[in-house]
Amino acid sequence: MATRSDVADGEWERPTAFYNRTTKYLVYTAVVAFVLYSLWSIGIPIDRFRRGIGAGIDLVSNMLPPALTPVQFELMVQGIVESILMSIVATTLGIIVSAPVAFMAANNLAPRPVYFVGRGIIAVSRSFHELIVAIVMVKAVGFGPLAGVLALGFKTVGFFAKLLSEEIEDIDTGQMQAIEAVGGSRMQVYLYSVLPQIVPRIIGLSIYRLDINLRHSTVVGIVGAGGIGITLLNSFQKYDFQYSSMIILVIVGIVMIGEAASAYARRRVQ
Repeated sequence: MATRSDVADGEWERPTAFYNRTTKYLVYTAVVAFVLYSLWSIGIPIDRFRRGIGAGIDLVSNMLPPALTPVQFELMVQGIVESILMSIVATTLGIIVSAPVAFMAANNLAPRPVYFVGRGIIAVSRSFHELIVAIVMVKAVGFGPLAGVLALGFKTVGFFAKLLSEEIEDIDTGQMQAIEAVGGSRMQVYLYSVLPQIVPRIIGLSIYRLDINLRHSTVVGIVGAGGIGITLLNSFQKYDFQYSSMIILVIVGIVMIGEAASAYARRRVQ
């Protein structure tokens, strides 16, 4: 730590994560070189990029103004309702599965073997993107919302259990010790000490994950896992770009409403 005499003798410098300036510049140079090498190895053609700009402008012009027929409106509403229901069911199932996994993955409650099993379940759930899981579920159970529910529920387990287990690890253990001191059982410790401390966090995480699943439900449909995503994909395949733009606008609106409602609910809970 710098003293007054150190500052007086020389110019003070803000501490950094590097040992010295040479190391810092070597790290910066290595990062820049790696980025340039990555761009070169990928081989992105500049001409193709320029042509893509023009094609993108043409696509946007073809998507304006947004329009849809009464039949298309009905299909869009069905897809949106399906996405919302998928999100609710997937979030509910995911939370039900996540609760015991979170207790298993809390190192202040679970024995070491159980702890590693819980952490392993969380790691597996967090290792794959929703689209990858959705593709697997479509192959397993076929096209439709069931595949989407399973994919979103699977991802919910990793997200919810990880954050909830960390919350459990941060609880006040004094309450647990007090209940144990008067002869309380393990279940009574969980019910009257652990659970009251984590209920607000459970509610907040549930609302937040529902918001995430609502957004992701529009994506998994692209691979046939139900929801509005499949309707959007079909509109692009039919070159009905005005209908596509209408669907995109509705998706953006729903996501924004869900985000605002989620933020408001979490503020009220906290």
